[in-house]
Amino acid sequence: MNIIVNIYYTGTDGSARKFAEEMESSGTAAKIRREEGNLRYEYFFPMADPETVLLIDCWKDQEAIDRHHASPMMEMIAKLREKYDLHMRVERYVSDEAGVPEADSRFIKE
Repeated sequence: MNIIVNIYYTGTDGSARKFAEEMESSGTAAKIRREEGNLRYEYFFPMADPETVLLIDCWKDQEAIDRHHASPMMEMIAKLREKYDLHMRVERYVSDEAGVPEADSRFIKE
């Protein structure tokens, strides 16, 4: 069971994008991607909302998330969130172990 966490960072005057850019350029995002149990850590930009950045963060299990939350990276992330005065909305999902149902697969072009 994988846990997917969608974090929507919202700011003003492009601050959310600047935050994501600094997470990447500082190497912090790369370090998180190398953490044990991290399966995905990617930023996306919603077309209809230029002041929001979506982080899709996927972990092997809750224990991996707990280790991440106890890591030194969390202090760095918290400082950057504060620097850019970001507000957050979070969604959590658990992966569907059965995968895509056959009835849905006909709509997917691979």
